[in-house]
Amino acid sequence: MLVHNWREVLKRAWSVRLMTLSLLLIILEPVYNFAAATWVAKNIYIQLAMQMATGLLAAAAIAARIFVQRKITGDLNGKPPAEG
Repeated sequence: MLVHNWREVLKRAWSVRLMTLSLLLIILEPVYNFAAATWVAKNIYIQLAMQMATGLLAAAAIAARIFVQRKITGDLNGKPPAEG
């Protein structure tokens, strides 16, 4: 079930922003690795950095998802967000 203000959540939630950045890195990783492999000898550190960045963004998105963001949370069943 969607929350009643899902459009606002998509625009302002940090979890959504971080997941979007993580998705962007996942999409760009094969392209970047291909370009790096054609121009430079294969570098394990480049691959490791891309995978670590993707993992850290995903972990940050999970953490951001559990914190209340007052600008977008609003009322939860008539209760303030702290009691929701």
